[in-house]
Amino acid sequence: MFKFAIPAVAALGLITVAAQSRATHAEAEGPAAPMGWHLSHEGSTAKLAYGVANSDQLALMMTCEPGQAQAVVYGDVTPSSPRLVRASTGPMAIDPLSGGLADEARLPLRDPALTAFARNGKLAVEGEAGHFELTSDNVERRLIRSFFAYCGTEAV
Repeated sequence: MFKFAIPAVAALGLITVAAQSRATHAEAEGPAAPMGWHLSHEGSTAKLAYGVANSDQLALMMTCEPGQAQAVVYGDVTPSSPRLVRASTGPMAIDPLSGGLADEARLPLRDPALTAFARNGKLAVEGEAGHFELTSDNVERRLIRSFFAYCGTEAV
């Protein structure tokens, strides 16, 4: 009987130590950074992203240049719209940052999903997790309106 009891107790002890060290490591890292809407400019391109500030953790990013009629959309989620057009029609390139496939789509800036987003700060999206809504606070709504104003649309 001791032949089975000793290894079982030892295995339980190792599992307990591993669980405690993992919990201690997670507490040392601190709470997860909050996700939200962020606006930036790179040259003449405006970038509106939903993710963790100053990181590569993005759920969605839309870019545009002044006067363009379309936003270019990247990310794990996309706006819920039948007018969303995947830019990739052939073999897709590997994304050097994530190692995954580069997925790009385009959506007219006057699409009802985007005009509603510009008005109320809520964007219906879909992804692997299903359909849900990305929301914004008052400060983020100003960023969203600035993005659409910069793009040259009258959506706001």
